[in-house]
Amino acid sequence: MDELIDKMKKYAVENKVPIMSEDGISFLQQFIKKNNIKNILEIGTAIGYSAICMAKVKDSLQIVSIERDEIRYQKAIENVKVAKKEEQIHLIYGDAFDIEVKGNFDLIFIDAAKAQNIRFFQKFSPLLNEHGYIITDNMYFHGLVEKEDLANESKNVRKMVQKIQNYHQFLNELKNYRTTIYRIGDGIALSEKLSETSIDELNPKNWTVYK
Repeated sequence: MDELIDKMKKYAVENKVPIMSEDGISFLQQFIKKNNIKNILEIGTAIGYSAICMAKVKDSLQIVSIERDEIRYQKAIENVKVAKKEEQIHLIYGDAFDIEVKGNFDLIFIDAAKAQNIRFFQKFSPLLNEHGYIITDNMYFHGLVEKEDLANESKNVRKMVQKIQNYHQFLNELKNYRTTIYRIGDGIALSEKLSETSIDELNPKNWTVYK
């Protein structure tokens, strides 16, 4: 298994596939173990790195993972097969917004298009079990989210930063979730569900965005 993990890391670097940092993976694994997580919905499989690392925690863990990039999806299938985790990791190919997932989950892990975090949260949070958790990676966008002066950054970067800042605000204003952001890797948000959330609460305000 360790040899496969090393190969996936190397592949990710060579093919510019973003994968979670080692610190982030360690956080996930410890969290799953500590909180007795039984099933996970992952938004953003990539090459299956995080899914396989999570599945290593315990053989009974079940993971449903969605990936829209066909090349990465096929690579994930290959890696899951090599890891012999086909009974634990169930891969779905397609755009997450077009897919209807059945079932409920103890943990939803969002690690996909950062600009769509609010929409991912809105769509999939109703699938969360009582007192479940949503974990979101890449909350600081290489430190730029906390940078005061973005004048030297490109228009696209400024837009991305604003969207991530909007997500920070969205999480902070959810009354029925308690969110803590950890300075691990590129920033990890842990949102604990305290009670059921109304549809109105999941609709963000009209925040200002960069034009």
